[in-house]
Amino acid sequence: MDPRAWRLVPAALGTGATAIALTIVPSLAAGAAWLLGGAALVCAVLTFGTRASRLLVLAAVALLFATVAAATVAGEQPVRAMTASAADGRALTLEVRVTGKAEPTVRGARVDAVVETLRVGDDALPGGAPVTLLLETVPPQAAPGARWGFIATAFPADAGERAVLVVRPAGDIAVLAAPTGVEAASAWLRERLAAATDGLPQPGAGLVPGLAVGDTAAVDADLDAAMRTSGLTHLTAVSGANCAIVVGLAFLGAAAVGAGRALRVAAGLAALVGFVVLVTPEPSVIRAATMSAVAMLALLLGRRGAGLSVLSLAVALLLALDPWLALSLGFALSVAATGALLVLAPPLARGLARAMPHPLAVMLAVPLSAQLVCGPLIVLVSPGVAVYGVVANLLAAPAAPAATVLGLAACLLAPVPLLQAGLVGLAWIPAAWIAATAHATAALPGSTLPWVEGWGGVVALAAAGAVLVVLLVSTGRGRRSRALRWAAGIASGIGGALAIGTLLVSSVVVPLTTPREWRIALCDVGQGDAVLLRSAGAVMLIDTGPSPEPVAACLARLGIDRIDVLVLTHFDLDHVGGVGAIAGRVGVLLHGPADEDGTRRIRQVSAEQTHQVAAGASGRLGDARWRVVWPAPEDTVAGNDASVVIEVSGGGVPRSILLGDLGAEAQQRLRAGGMVRGPYDVVKFAHHGSADQDPGLYRLIAARLALIPVGEDNDYGHPRADALALLGAGGTQVARSDQDGLILVGLDAGVPTLWRERAPPEGRRRRARPCRPRWIG
Repeated sequence: MDPRAWRLVPAALGTGATAIALTIVPSLAAGAAWLLGGAALVCAVLTFGTRASRLLVLAAVALLFATVAAATVAGEQPVRAMTASAADGRALTLEVRVTGKAEPTVRGARVDAVVETLRVGDDALPGGAPVTLLLETVPPQAAPGARWGFIATAFPADAGERAVLVVRPAGDIAVLAAPTGVEAASAWLRERLAAATDGLPQPGAGLVPGLAVGDTAAVDADLDAAMRTSGLTHLTAVSGANCAIVVGLAFLGAAAVGAGRALRVAAGLAALVGFVVLVTPEPSVIRAATMSAVAMLALLLGRRGAGLSVLSLAVALLLALDPWLALSLGFALSVAATGALLVLAPPLARGLARAMPHPLAVMLAVPLSAQLVCGPLIVLVSPGVAVYGVVANLLAAPAAPAATVLGLAACLLAPVPLLQAGLVGLAWIPAAWIAATAHATAALPGSTLPWVEGWGGVVALAAAGAVLVVLLVSTGRGRRSRALRWAAGIASGIGGALAIGTLLVSSVVVPLTTPREWRIALCDVGQGDAVLLRSAGAVMLIDTGPSPEPVAACLARLGIDRIDVLVLTHFDLDHVGGVGAIAGRVGVLLHGPADEDGTRRIRQVSAEQTHQVAAGASGRLGDARWRVVWPAPEDTVAGNDASVVIEVSGGGVPRSILLGDLGAEAQQRLRAGGMVRGPYDVVKFAHHGSADQDPGLYRLIAARLALIPVGEDNDYGHPRADALALLGAGGTQVARSDQDGLILVGLDAGVPTLWRERAPPEGRRRRARPCRPRWIG
């Protein structure tokens, strides 16, 4: 690669480092802006009459971008600081303008918005600060441009986040205004595209809007999990490829009518702006669009800039104007993937061509380079490596552009329903192929290689990638080149041995060292519920967690391949998102009131028998008995407060009650109904340890041990201090999956015994130990 292509890389890196540091510690931004600005001015002055003027110019450019980033943070800091001061537990009255699409989460949806008015009691604070809304239900008008009003509570977002507050509405949301103008038209086009896929076979139908305009709302949890496992998630994130298609079509259209270069560029820019509005300006979209715009301007000026220079300029410009992008994983992945294609793919293709035909080498080099560069970043949020990612991308590559072009055309032709229906049908074919590829590769043995979590895993995977690159690319015959290849070969051998060892430990050693005499197992599935009970070889599973992989791993570790009784307490995603892991392996399914999504989940389980249950239902699990104590027969509306609460006792199972996601009001009704007959040995604490609990119910339950299924990283502060204090006041021992991992409970001489996968914070050894806290008085 031409060395001149690297000239702007320091500007991008410097701006990124400045943005990261100052968004985390914004109080330093004002001073940093003055310091960096002064340094940029000095460099600019010194360029006159010096031999090193070229280096000084580049330094001045890098410092200028960093100065703008610092000034941007400093300029927004007063409003952000005042808004952050509102997160003190008091009720807030907000009016916000929605700025992003509703993204599904395990507890509803997440929506980005900007505060227009904010009142704390009688005090009014200035608007303009970005916030993240956590919604249990999404209002009808949820498209960018909508204005909402509501009362809420909030807590500060993490340092470096674009959002100042994470806001949870306390009641209904009032829609003050629907989107207007271009935003309304874009929302209507996206809605019509999603509606046009109704009736087409899943999962391909739900994938069409994702491939065309990045709308993943219709992608079910099973397909989403399969695409993550197979390394295909990037196909539903609007990227440079989508922008290139849009710009290319606009260029061709302008050229077809005889337009000159300037008009072709103008047509491409206009199409690009319209596309960004249509798909909403997410980080990867903004990066790709800015890079495309810079490239087109270079074309207009007659200067064919190197791709790396264009990427560097786009990154520096974006981070200067929006420094909070620096800590966006989506933005980082987008930049990393683009850089990999520009820098790493060509030498990889040449290296691979030594062992295979050149066209095949080029095809393999593209996904391989992207996986090598993006893999270390993905480890930060998902500690595993997609073993078949390159193969899956190679198989999906021909279908993705076709699905994108046809889906986008169908979206734009929404005013002509007949044409739209035909194009959606055509787009479904490549989309179905991609979905089938994802499911097939995800189902292969060893589809995910477990990897070290955190920054240690990032460094380890980056080193492994570097070793592979050296082996494939290095062709020199000198002493240094041979030594480098030898070192890389030795490192790859060591790495391969470690990988095999990791697989053996996770698939053989860990299951063999897990106690087998358990009666209750709390699976570590993140922010969600999945509890197993076992008696005389029969197994009951209560909820399945937010996604299939964690619950499937837990079942495999415990040697369970069939569920005799499945209880779906209610139909929030964090309780039913993993049903795909057990589909077709369930004897009896018990559930409470079901909405439309719940009905779909019930069908997905494919149980031999299905029963909706209410208080009073009972049955056997091996030698144990189970009894439903909630919901009341008259409760017919699905939701947290209609969670199935089940009691299990006898047959070697500690006497237990599992409370689903009941809130305090429903808990009070449950207590008043007389169905709860304490004391119990074990209680599955309600709603992941939220503060919405009824102390009277827990005094009645009088449990020795409380199990709290909760994710290590959740936006709700679970388990809340009030909830833990409630348990501590009664002497109930607590085991929680975020700290303890997999938790197993047995019964020894009538006393519950407890085994934790990880040592709890106080440093107790990992072993089975009697659980003998005092009884609640």
